[in-house]
Amino acid sequence: MSAGLRERKKAATRQALHDAAVRLALEHGVENLTVEAIADAAFVSRRTFSNYFSSKEQALLHRDRTHVARLVELVRARPERESPLEALTGAAEQLSGEWPENAADEQRYRALRLHPALLGELVTTYAAIERDLATAVEQRFRAGPDAGVQARVLAAAYLAVLRVVGQAALEQPDRSAVDLLRLTAPLTWQSLR
Repeated sequence: MSAGLRERKKAATRQALHDAAVRLALEHGVENLTVEAIADAAFVSRRTFSNYFSSKEQALLHRDRTHVARLVELVRARPERESPLEALTGAAEQLSGEWPENAADEQRYRALRLHPALLGELVTTYAAIERDLATAVEQRFRAGPDAGVQARVLAAAYLAVLRVVGQAALEQPDRSAVDLLRLTAPLTWQSLR
């Protein structure tokens, strides 16, 4: 089997596990969700589940990790002449076009991921994402002793912007996430100066 096909099959299995976890958590509640139920719903063994996720919480939050991992890829691919904030904003705009979401499904997912049982994993997930994003933007700052700190602050602030913009776009269906991103980008940059 070629490496490309193998990777696509792994990605499909990971996505099937995530989808099953979300569906079951929405139907029965996070507190009643088990690894066994997720594996059964995705038609895989418990061992296969363990090859992809270490917990039901990781499976539930896979979408968050996937979205921001793609954001990091897009930031790295942006033209070198762009400032850190321009690269982040351009990448986020591109990402929003790649991930069309059903507003009702997204609202349910956002509510689900705020369940108290998921907060520890959510913090862990976002800490890892923040490090990855900071690494991607650090090269865009002028070299110096503060570049790493500046990159981490910008990454943390921008993740907060994306969270707020995503929620605002769901609450205001007449406003696009891209328009809201463009509105908030100057505010983000000003607050960091």
